[in-house]
Amino acid sequence: MKALVYEKAHTLDAWSTELRDVAEPTPGESDVLVEVLAVGINPGETFFRKTRSAEAGGRVLLGWEFAGEVVAVGRAVSRFEVGDRVFGTGDVRRDGAWAQRVAVDHRVVAKIPDALSFAAAASLPIGAITAWEAMFRDADTLPVDINRVLVIGGAGAVGTLAVQLLKAKTDALVIATASRPESRAWCENMGADLVVDHAADVVAQLKTAGVPSVDMVLSTANSPANLPWIAGLLRPFGHIAVVDGAPTLDASVLVPKAASLHTEMIFSRLLNDCAPEKHAAILDKVLALFVEGRLRPIATKQLEGLTAETMRAAHELVESRSTIGKIVISTS
Repeated sequence: MKALVYEKAHTLDAWSTELRDVAEPTPGESDVLVEVLAVGINPGETFFRKTRSAEAGGRVLLGWEFAGEVVAVGRAVSRFEVGDRVFGTGDVRRDGAWAQRVAVDHRVVAKIPDALSFAAAASLPIGAITAWEAMFRDADTLPVDINRVLVIGGAGAVGTLAVQLLKAKTDALVIATASRPESRAWCENMGADLVVDHAADVVAQLKTAGVPSVDMVLSTANSPANLPWIAGLLRPFGHIAVVDGAPTLDASVLVPKAASLHTEMIFSRLLNDCAPEKHAAILDKVLALFVEGRLRPIATKQLEGLTAETMRAAHELVESRSTIGKIVISTS
């Protein structure tokens, strides 16, 4: 089959990801083999492409957000059959979905309705699961004492889905940050009750708006420089959820507030074999919200064809740090 692979970590200027013939994956007994028809593009993949090289004689095949059709199932799989329309994430330890076909653990995959296009479906899994686990943890909604939530980076994929999930599932006041007119408008369109500029004094803007403190902060742009003002904004015993880890994270500023710090990593359940089937359950709940009209896909730019050129163009957009929503590549 054809797949986009590379051997050595590289920057955009030294782009070496290329379309090659590789062996088709053989599904394990708990896997489904999926014909990939669309992939979502994520900042994490640009990080891996710049930092992760293959072992001698090997190659790296990235891509962990996809939608497509099941073409084979492992002998231990009963939830799916050939022809099912599905979407999901994958496993960072295995070959990804920048390929014609991907083999993936069936517990992180869910069926998609006919009303949802493959491109729209591919915009959802990583952002939805990340936002859900960061905010709701193992529950279906927020704790009862969380009534005001600040989403830092509200126009990105995780932030966009966080805003929508909060509005669909809670009565919380939802505040998003955005620094440009177009990203501000996007956050408002997604349902944010209030949008403030993270390039300016967030605390002062919120006080002017009559919000002296918040109960939870979801940080999708985790800069250590943000923690001091976040600590000042959080109420005592408040919560901060971090989905974009920084090289150094000094949580000492949170101690005077006795705040809870939650980290989130999309692959943690598979890496630790900790109930990965909960990912499929989350995706099913997200799709139910979509069917009810309470959640919208977030694809804002769709590129056609899985080629080195389209992938480079997608990564260039992601690395510009000015994208809104999700970039999707349709492979059909």
